[in-house]
Amino acid sequence: MTIDAPAGVVVTNSAAAGRDQSSYVDWPAIIAGIVLASAISLVLISFGSAVGLNFLDFGYGDSPNPIFVGIAAATWFLWVQISSFMAGGYLTGRLRRRYFDANEDESDLRDGAHGLLVWAGAAILGTVIAVGGIGAAANAVGAAASTATVAASNVAEGAADAVDPNAYFVDTMFRSAQPAADSEVARGEASRIFAQAALGDGTVPEEDRTYLASVVAANTGLAPEEAQARVDQTIANVEAARQQALVAARIARNTAIIGAFLLAASLLVSAIGAYWAAQKGGNHRDENTVFAGVFKRF
Repeated sequence: MTIDAPAGVVVTNSAAAGRDQSSYVDWPAIIAGIVLASAISLVLISFGSAVGLNFLDFGYGDSPNPIFVGIAAATWFLWVQISSFMAGGYLTGRLRRRYFDANEDESDLRDGAHGLLVWAGAAILGTVIAVGGIGAAANAVGAAASTATVAASNVAEGAADAVDPNAYFVDTMFRSAQPAADSEVARGEASRIFAQAALGDGTVPEEDRTYLASVVAANTGLAPEEAQARVDQTIANVEAARQQALVAARIARNTAIIGAFLLAASLLVSAIGAYWAAQKGGNHRDENTVFAGVFKRF
């Protein structure tokens, strides 16, 4: 801005010139909003975790309904996320320095943009913290796996045959009409038969059923009919366990998919909330709005 002085001297408004060269982004206000949003989120999530653990009664009474627990946890997380981002956005809008070179609509837009930056910064900070926690858990799992590998290397030599992909086919080649009455050998061969069936659709071939019945009869002294019934029952139990594992895996996959969609939706809603709250904070800043009933001098 320039002003014509009475003597014809042109005076430059240094404050306006400096403002024209500065950024409209008020980073201190944004950082303050990110800190507030992160702190509120940490407090409320810790409180919710304490309340949630109170519902888990290990070994006593009936377990809580997992659907109810999931809905309650998702609702609480959604509330925590939206409220914390809105609080951070409001604080940023209230603390942002306004430049009076724009109309009210432009000022509202700038306030809202600061709210979005608070949302983005807090989301990135939360992601970094979450990834750090996952990394620590992965390191712990890796250490446990390394220990298990060292321990597995000291197992008897027959354990190596159990994981050999060709062990089952080698067993079929050396089967005899009179199965050996060695329980260790019989157990290892039966395990390989079930492992081979698990690689397919879980069905044990009829010749393997017959052979297992003869092995059971030779090692237990049961009648052939009783041995066959025991084999059939074991196969049914293995198949039931396999189906339960498939159902659990399917539920885990669907839960992960739903959780990812809910997380994305809650982030979008939180962005809108942070934008609106920052605008509201900017309006209160311009109008010098105070909440005397809450924040008052003592």
